Amino acid sequence: MRSLKMYAGLSSALVLALAGCGDGDNGNEADGNNDANNVNNEADNNDAANNNDTAAEDYQELEITFSHNQPEGSPEYVGARAFEEFVEEESGGAVTVDMYPDSQMGSLREQVESTQIGEIDITMQPSAVVSPFVDDVKLVDLPYLWPEDIDQKYEVQDSEAGEELLGALDEGGFSGLGYWPGGFKLFTTNGQEIHEPSDFEGLTMRTMESPTLINQYESWGGNAEPVPYAEVYNALQQGVVDGQENPLQTIYLNDFHEVQDYVIESYHGTMTYLLMANQGWFDGLDEATQNLIREAEEVGVEAARENLAETEDEFRTNIQESDAEYYELTEEERDAFREASQDMHQDEVEGSEQQQELLDGLYDEIESVTGGE
Repeated sequence: MRSLKMYAGLSSALVLALAGCGDGDNGNEADGNNDANNVNNEADNNDAANNNDTAAEDYQELEITFSHNQPEGSPEYVGARAFEEFVEEESGGAVTVDMYPDSQMGSLREQVESTQIGEIDITMQPSAVVSPFVDDVKLVDLPYLWPEDIDQKYEVQDSEAGEELLGALDEGGFSGLGYWPGGFKLFTTNGQEIHEPSDFEGLTMRTMESPTLINQYESWGGNAEPVPYAEVYNALQQGVVDGQENPLQTIYLNDFHEVQDYVIESYHGTMTYLLMANQGWFDGLDEATQNLIREAEEVGVEAARENLAETEDEFRTNIQESDAEYYELTEEERDAFREASQDMHQDEVEGSEQQQELLDGLYDEIESVTGGE
């Protein structure tokens, strides 16, 4: 007992002694903690810098020229920025992306041409604009080919059958990197509601410079007129054409609904963008940089798909609240269009065994994904 009391007494004295000199010691302790924190922060910063240096050493210094057509706020723009951020962060700044959105590098066709000859490294363009350079990719734009469920459509495009079609871009001097989303296309018209194919008789619809899209309207009894993207609004406003087709976000962000009487959700086709690189440029990159670009494509396309899902309802609501009359084709009406489009599918691939095989592969994958519905 005695020894315990002595220990307690010594402990109490020690506490009192420490308390008596506490003011001065607290300041020193705080200074010590701050110094320790500063050392830790400096170490963290050094680690981050070292990581960036290590990442930069893994890649050759490179500046990628990347062009596309869409404005800020579009899913394509969001995805392209995600691509850019991933490349630059993962490479530690050794690889940078020089982004040119909103058709800053020329018309849609001019951007494809510039990519083909190597003036642009990577471009994102609608399949319909690419098809005059690589005929096989016209299959993407066949009417009523894809499932109406957007996730099922993505599944088909991400499948082996979709990859085989994307691989056809090699024939035009491109390296296909992926399918990027623009959403299902809608019809817009002036003075004429659309409920069945024959309603297009007497109408001239604006299309991209794609023989397949022109044939689409002619097979339904209408006419088609290619008009450059930058001139579409004026062509609609001045009555040069009676209507056009585009996804919700393109219609809304370009105010096409302001100069059209009807906006018709039809699910007849998709605005699918092809992310592609100049083949010679891409093949000349080292393996690490090629893999970096492919990983960035996966990040970018996922960001674009997520943004499209988040914004489409808003674009639709804004159009519904405008002066244009918005409506959706009924299932029976879509079935009538689908039936009227089947002969055109075969007409488009006639004489090409390769295209027939690619189309059959897509048919099989679509049936597998949808369960034949």
